[in-house]
Amino acid sequence: MSPYLELVGIQQQESFKVWTHGYPYETVRWHFHPEYELNYISHTSGRFYVGDHTGTFEPGQLVMMGPNLPHNWISEVPTGESVPERCVVLQFSGKSILGGIEAFPELSQLERLLADSQRGILFSPEVTTKAVPLLTNLLAARGFQRVYQFLALLETLAHAQDNTLLATPTFRPDPQGYQSSTINQVLTYLAEHLNERLNESGMARYAGMEPSAFSRFFRRHTGLPFVQYLNRLRVNRACELLISSEQSVTDICYACGFNNVSNFNRQFLAQKSVPPSQFRRYYLLNDECEATG
Repeated sequence: MSPYLELVGIQQQESFKVWTHGYPYETVRWHFHPEYELNYISHTSGRFYVGDHTGTFEPGQLVMMGPNLPHNWISEVPTGESVPERCVVLQFSGKSILGGIEAFPELSQLERLLADSQRGILFSPEVTTKAVPLLTNLLAARGFQRVYQFLALLETLAHAQDNTLLATPTFRPDPQGYQSSTINQVLTYLAEHLNERLNESGMARYAGMEPSAFSRFFRRHTGLPFVQYLNRLRVNRACELLISSEQSVTDICYACGFNNVSNFNRQFLAQKSVPPSQFRRYYLLNDECEATG
């Protein structure tokens, strides 16, 4: 089964993304992405898959994956029940970390860690105990402290002993092969054409499928209806523009593919619990507090 492409969406003004999610969740499926990932299981147990490795997990597991290494964690949770937080996830691009190593040769000690992560690294309980406070602190850290905590976390992992490499040495991810699958071509197209008029019937034609079959196909692979998935991508892009540019809310609305401001405000409020203008004010206020603190 070909893994599906997860669109991580690290914002332009950030070098990494750190977040939590519960279970069930839309990304809990056999998937890959070009970014490095650190996954800490805080609750639940079950089975996990990294490359050609399969094993069991329980709370306290910490694993790092390299770019395009397929992975999935399936929790043993009774049908119909949900868990508010299953894990803490840190994702960062190879471009940002390799650029940092090029600028600061002292960071070259991270190269072995990055290389080993191509097979997936399971860290020992002792290392996890040291690393998890640094990881969880990143959820609230901002500005320089965010970068400092991130590098401190990577340093802890780089000096770790008794790691277990998960995938076999002969396993090789095939991102080009993964991308050739229909669902990944569709997801890539959506990400690259967000500012255009997109609809489910048009994407069904792009995929060479009947609309009803495409609707079932898309939901089966992403866990979301097409329109809901598309709106989530567009709101996330809007957040990036609200933070990194001085464009008006109206201009951002149309730049992200929404056809009117009222719908944009409604979708943004539903996903972020604040309207776009207030989201921008909160971010600027936090930046000012960070600068004066």
